[in-house]
Amino acid sequence: MYRVFEALDELNQTLEQAYGVPMTANCMVPRNPMLALLDDLRNALPVEIDDAQDVLDKQEEILRGAEERARGMVADAEVQASDIVGRAQEEADSIVGDAQHHATAMIAKAEDDADHMVTSARREAEDTVNRAQAEADRLIADGNDSYRRSVDEGMAEQKRLVSDAEIVRRANDEARRIVDAAHADSERLRTECDEFVEAKLADFEESLSGVLHTVTRDRQALRRGAGVSRRRSE
Repeated sequence: MYRVFEALDELNQTLEQAYGVPMTANCMVPRNPMLALLDDLRNALPVEIDDAQDVLDKQEEILRGAEERARGMVADAEVQASDIVGRAQEEADSIVGDAQHHATAMIAKAEDDADHMVTSARREAEDTVNRAQAEADRLIADGNDSYRRSVDEGMAEQKRLVSDAEIVRRANDEARRIVDAAHADSERLRTECDEFVEAKLADFEESLSGVLHTVTRDRQALRRGAGVSRRRSE
């Protein structure tokens, strides 16, 4: 087969290197080398063509064998698939059975737990209600006691305030009396003070008059040329 391609390459090279005929698309090639190349091609082609014909002759046989093998493989695959499906169905049935059994057990346990929780919740609810009722009763009793104490304290405070108001009134009266007495004492003291000051001023005026009289007399004595001491001795 390699010789065929080699001869074709030589033929192509010879045609490319051939001289062209002027005014035409033809060319001139050497006859003998070209015939030799054609002989080589003729000698090389029959072997390859025979091989190709053998392949064509065996094509139907190969196809029949392939079809038979394919049918066998399909049959084997169908058998294996049937076996796999059967085993899968058995496993699925087993899994479903186990799941149903497990689900039944879980449902029973859940129902038991739910009943227990409901019972406990009811018991706790009753205890809570009882405690709440007792606490409410206690709070109501405490509230009533507190209300009564508040009322009693309010009444006592009201009485105390009334008493305090009377005391305030009396205190105001006493304060007014004390203020009036203070004003009277103030007027009396002012009068006495004025009288005392008046008396003192009168005494002081009398003393000053005596002193002025003595000073006047001494001045007159000085004017007359007599000594003050002599006049005093007289």
